[in-house]
Amino acid sequence: MKLNSKYFEKIRIRPDNKAEADAHAPRCQWDDCDQPGLHRAPVGRHKEGEYFRFCFEHVRQYNKSYNYFSGLKDSEIARFQKEAMTGHRPTWKVGSVGNGQAAPDFAPFRSGHAAYYRRLGDPFNLFGDAQAEARKPVEKRLKPLEAKALETLGLDAKATGADIKARYKTLVKRHHPDANGGDRGSEARLRDVLQAYRLLKQAGFC
Repeated sequence: MKLNSKYFEKIRIRPDNKAEADAHAPRCQWDDCDQPGLHRAPVGRHKEGEYFRFCFEHVRQYNKSYNYFSGLKDSEIARFQKEAMTGHRPTWKVGSVGNGQAAPDFAPFRSGHAAYYRRLGDPFNLFGDAQAEARKPVEKRLKPLEAKALETLGLDAKATGADIKARYKTLVKRHHPDANGGDRGSEARLRDVLQAYRLLKQAGFC
């Protein structure tokens, strides 16, 4: 092929994309660095969505020392991690709505066989005592620590929240240092009562 051929006019050289990108990239924000800032690094807490621009070497140095929880107490970090499990959205106990009231009962509006038999009833007792058994309250299954806490207060699994609070107040008055005359055994009993009540309260019994 001749050097003055018309086909040489159609030859194109592939552009250097990296060099072009480096030329248009912002400068690295590290002090006294003039390299292209091609890598983003988070600014920190309370500035989510904002980033520094660093070169490769400086973004590595920055990431080694970066700590999102810098300056927070351990309790605040634990709280953040707990709230992160629900995406930092408010939560409520099962069976309640946002204002703490009990959730409405939608049982009368069920569809399918459950609603059909509920409306129809069982005039000839074809289903035996199945409906009566279904209406009985289900007794809560206790965990070992919960059962032990109720036993410490002298109560059983059928105790209500009011029963637990009343029993707790009675035992605290009975074993309080002002009322037990310096009895060491009574002080130990008071500690057991306080721990038992705290566990039951955290478990939602009262």
